[in-house]
Amino acid sequence: MNDIWWQTEGQGNCHLVLLHGWGLNAEVWNCISAELASHFTLHLVDLPGFGRSQGFGAMTLEAMAECVLKQAPDKAVWLGWSLGGLVASQVALTHPERVQALVTVASSPRFSAHEEWPGIKPEILAGFQQQLSEDFQRTVERFLALQTLGTETARQDARALKKAVLALPMPEVEVLNGGLEILKTVDLREPLKELTIPFLRLYGYLDGLVPRKVVPMLDALWPESESLIFAKAAHAPFISHPDTFCQALIALKDKL
Repeated sequence: MNDIWWQTEGQGNCHLVLLHGWGLNAEVWNCISAELASHFTLHLVDLPGFGRSQGFGAMTLEAMAECVLKQAPDKAVWLGWSLGGLVASQVALTHPERVQALVTVASSPRFSAHEEWPGIKPEILAGFQQQLSEDFQRTVERFLALQTLGTETARQDARALKKAVLALPMPEVEVLNGGLEILKTVDLREPLKELTIPFLRLYGYLDGLVPRKVVPMLDALWPESESLIFAKAAHAPFISHPDTFCQALIALKDKL
């Protein structure tokens, strides 16, 4: 099997693996990587099929987690943003001995809305899948625009995300479709109840993809975990609020 693109920076005694979201790559962390590398040994990863990790097809969540774990340090804090949050959560579920703490950012154990569960309407995700085959660059751009809606720095944040996408080759349609399939079908609400490692969940108050209504629901479902909402952030709090975002991670490290 191909290796995925992996870059290590910094020399902190705590390892931190960063996993990006759907359609993107590790360039999204540029705004915080220098600050984090002064506190952690930082591992920047392009998920299989995204960015510089070419040569992969569509994957299940389980296969993606195993693929990333192959190159990971023996023990690390795993941070996943959006789709990356599901991958990091899957690693924590299957290999808890390798995970010092789990951090999910603007992520949900179940992204698609269902009965009483708030989320993205399944037909919206299905629509994105259909549009991908027609004009996939425009579809990805629309998805990125959704991630910054409502913030004071929305235009600037959307530009930062777009720059990260365009800096590297676009993922294959098959890979993007596979990622949407994970967002549409995966539900980790019950499995994550069993997690005993430190678990920090970070959210944007204005996030249109992971509604803030899920936060108290998950607080009740996972009482051992901790949640923090960035008041003026949307789906990419590390881009709109880099300083407070880094402070939250450094505070977590100091508790471990």
